[in-house]
Amino acid sequence: MQKIIIDQAFWDIFPDVEIAVMTAHNVDNKQQNVPQNLIANANEIAKKWVPDDPISANPVVKAWRNAYRKFKTKKGARNAVENLLKRAKNNKGVGNINPVVDVYNSVSLEYAFPIAAEDLDKIVGDVHLTVAKGGETFTPIGEDDVEEALPGEVIYRDEKDVISRCWAWRDSARVADTDDTKNLLFYMENIQPERKEDHLNAAHQLEKRFHDYLNIDINDLTILTRDNPEFIFAK
Repeated sequence: MQKIIIDQAFWDIFPDVEIAVMTAHNVDNKQQNVPQNLIANANEIAKKWVPDDPISANPVVKAWRNAYRKFKTKKGARNAVENLLKRAKNNKGVGNINPVVDVYNSVSLEYAFPIAAEDLDKIVGDVHLTVAKGGETFTPIGEDDVEEALPGEVIYRDEKDVISRCWAWRDSARVADTDDTKNLLFYMENIQPERKEDHLNAAHQLEKRFHDYLNIDINDLTILTRDNPEFIFAK
């Protein structure tokens, strides 16, 4: 048994954040049951979240921009959901990648929350959402160079190294889900208390789409808060 643990150092900066976590097991990432237009439709729906110019004027993006000002970040880092919404707004929407990624990207676009999916079998020990001391290593998806987290940077890490830099900016190549991934850990953050219902609906929609399109039942949805900061999962 392993845990995802939200450390007190994180709550000291973001006491009101809620994070939906869940796992999926025995995934077949080669199924063909995902509707071909799922992502195309999600890209269109996403535009409703970013009608104003510049993109930073829209409440969802503005909230994340403000959050990123509260901790040390790599220059130019933006929350992953801003990148998705920006592509949709500019009519350069996300394309199809693989069934698992398409399903969670569709939910992320439609509900405007960042969703990460990590390969459970590649995670070493417990996962912590915490504040970096500085120097923790990280290898981003699609790159060979090893980076180091900055002192004061919000990160997800396991016992080996960083699995997501700048909170929900970029994921590690080491734990990224692939076509061969069988078991997954998901987490989805909400930084806007007024969007609590949206957040829960998005989590349930992720569950539903995994069931309907991938024949996977997710039964362990948990909302982490400062009063409930740990989630136990099994590989």
